[in-house]
Amino acid sequence: MRKKSVPTLEDVALEANVSTATVSRCLNTPDRVVEGTRLRVLDVVQKIGYSPNFGARALAAKRTNTIGAIIPTMENAIFARGIQAFQEELRELGVTLLVASSSYQEDIEAEQIRTLTARGADGLLLIGHHRNKEIYSFLERQGVPVLIAWVYDPNEPTISIGFDNRQAMKDLALEVIALGHKEIGLISAEQKGNDRARYRITGVHDAMQENGIAPSSLRLIETRYNIESGATAFAEIMNSHDRPTVVMCGNDVLAVGALRQAKKMGFRVPQDISITGFDDIELASVADPALTTVHVPHREMGRTAARMLVAMVNESKQFKSTQLMTHICIRESLSEPPLHPNAST
Repeated sequence: MRKKSVPTLEDVALEANVSTATVSRCLNTPDRVVEGTRLRVLDVVQKIGYSPNFGARALAAKRTNTIGAIIPTMENAIFARGIQAFQEELRELGVTLLVASSSYQEDIEAEQIRTLTARGADGLLLIGHHRNKEIYSFLERQGVPVLIAWVYDPNEPTISIGFDNRQAMKDLALEVIALGHKEIGLISAEQKGNDRARYRITGVHDAMQENGIAPSSLRLIETRYNIESGATAFAEIMNSHDRPTVVMCGNDVLAVGALRQAKKMGFRVPQDISITGFDDIELASVADPALTTVHVPHREMGRTAARMLVAMVNESKQFKSTQLMTHICIRESLSEPPLHPNAST
């Protein structure tokens, strides 16, 4: 069977009775073409199914108008709101987004960084600062701008837009301790390769130390970021000899797993055990009881990151890291500790 020929720019020009230059202007700078001509050309484009040769345009402009983003996981909603806002803002700026997931694996992320760079990504959005220095050197040699999100650390050389994970978790822990909790459990992601998790654990340690509570007394379990892992970790903590009066969680997904397991084990939240989260995704407000958590400005971060990264691609000036503020959402899952925390349920 003979392969059908692909419509060309010349086909559009012939059908619309205009020059190829006019067709190009209609597609690339439509405000420079009178409305009648522009509408006629676009009608022909749609009718014959013409699609611009992206590779040729990119080669000519030395740009692909493509931004890459590599997130640790797509399995839950932790990154969804921020990446959605990031994509929406990029679209307004005429830029296409390519997204990959590293599954929290450094080697996979490194491979994806090289692949997106080879495919011509003009810039990359990465989550957290922690990765091999060789990767940063590679990106610098390739001339690919990098913006780090979901974390703010002015001491890091790579530009970031995000929040102070350590201070945000410390603020929540101070709120927990102010209610009278001294026996604290914490369910966290694994610290290896995850600076956000490490900062949040350190934040809890800071609050404990500040209030005369030995950080070594923290019942810490590191696990994967999903509901089932949160449930399993909660059961392990609560089956120990000295139960905590509060279980803080490194994000809302883990906290929802903890809530589910608490109900399964017969614990009332917050009468028998308090539970807190981090992120303030939709799950937090619809959980039963609703989760006390840290609100992260995901959409603001996504929108600002898009504008900032596109500017980094197009401009040669120096950029500074941007800090966004979090705040605590007090809801029903946190209260004063019970009088007899280790009494059997």
